[in-house]
Amino acid sequence: MDKALYVAMTGARASLQAQASVSHNLANVDTAGFKAVLTNTEAFPIRGPGHASRIDALHVDQGFDARAGALRLTGNTLDVALRADRWLAVQADDGSEAYTRAGNLALTPNGQLVTSSGNALLDEQGNPIALPPHQSLEIGQDGTLSIVPLGEGPQTLAIVGRLRAVEARQDQLTRGADGLMRNTTPEQPLVQAPGDVLASGALEESNVDAAGALVQMIQLQRQFEMQVKVIKHGDENAQSANTLLRLGR
Repeated sequence: MDKALYVAMTGARASLQAQASVSHNLANVDTAGFKAVLTNTEAFPIRGPGHASRIDALHVDQGFDARAGALRLTGNTLDVALRADRWLAVQADDGSEAYTRAGNLALTPNGQLVTSSGNALLDEQGNPIALPPHQSLEIGQDGTLSIVPLGEGPQTLAIVGRLRAVEARQDQLTRGADGLMRNTTPEQPLVQAPGDVLASGALEESNVDAAGALVQMIQLQRQFEMQVKVIKHGDENAQSANTLLRLGR
């Protein structure tokens, strides 16, 4: 009977872990450039003496949904929407290079270009971007940054840098605990993407299907309740069996 309890327990645990992933997706429905977390379960046979009859449930992280989110025009100079398989390089909190598709950029008071989460954008050489004082800024489709210096006319428009935008497939990236993507093979650095990499004045929205995620949450809740019932009934059967054994002595 204890075997049935453990099998049901692993199923309940996998359901709770899947619920956490779906909750994370729902919390990021309005996060620009967010890619939905994908989860699944797989059978995990328990090895050991006796018959191979016990198969537990194992929660599996299947990465992220690489599909593009809807494009929303904003007209904001600091909003950029990346083309397919293109990622902006940013500096993570630990100083390493990470990647994001969140294109709602911002400027700090000292002129540093950062993401909405405060991570510094990197240039082609991998250095944080800091812009000199300016009265206007343009971000080209190839990621070039052009400014009109403070107090100057439009004829002084000059390129002062270029965003590091890399080309990476879904299987080349993994999501970190901070929500940023990392290269799965650091020994093979990702290269600068050629040509046009983004559209300025637009944002890629989250690709989370809110309605589908809510339905999935309900299904997972029902699965969890069923597994808890199995645990409860298994415990009751074990108690009844122990009672019968005591009466038979």
